[in-house]
Amino acid sequence: MKRRTFTLLGLGSMALAGCGIGTAPRVRRYNGPEVTSIVVNKGARKMYLLHNETVLREYKVDLGFAPTGHKRIEGDGKTPEGTYRIDRHNPNSQFHLSVGISYPNTQDRMAAKAMGKSPGGDIFIHGQPNRQKVKGPDWTAGCIAVSNQEIEEIYAMVNKGTIITIRP
Repeated sequence: MKRRTFTLLGLGSMALAGCGIGTAPRVRRYNGPEVTSIVVNKGARKMYLLHNETVLREYKVDLGFAPTGHKRIEGDGKTPEGTYRIDRHNPNSQFHLSVGISYPNTQDRMAAKAMGKSPGGDIFIHGQPNRQKVKGPDWTAGCIAVSNQEIEEIYAMVNKGTIITIRP
């Protein structure tokens, strides 16, 4: 009898798992050339994933709600400018999936400290919000946003340590 109960519980668990209850966003596999760098052109609202000098993918992006200029302090709504690294992958993001950017660097922290402010942080490339609708372009608090399908691709392609250059 116990064996039958255990089997039924196991089958029930697999059925629920198959329905997608409690599962994270789909994480794809990537089996192509290594992404050696990322370049974001804020003015053109474009992001490029590169293998050396070859563009592997190009994406239209949304930026912080105050997109012009370099992020200086927490809450300014600006997307940073400069060279950083991808420092983490977040499968449990409030924005579908997200890939972390190493902002602030030492220079950013020193500049904010000189103003008596915090430089902020938690800058990501991410998908769409899980709990709300996007209202127009350049809606993030300083992040770089793409579609959910695109962040699934980026999440799979980009490794921790990849250089990201964000240009005005």
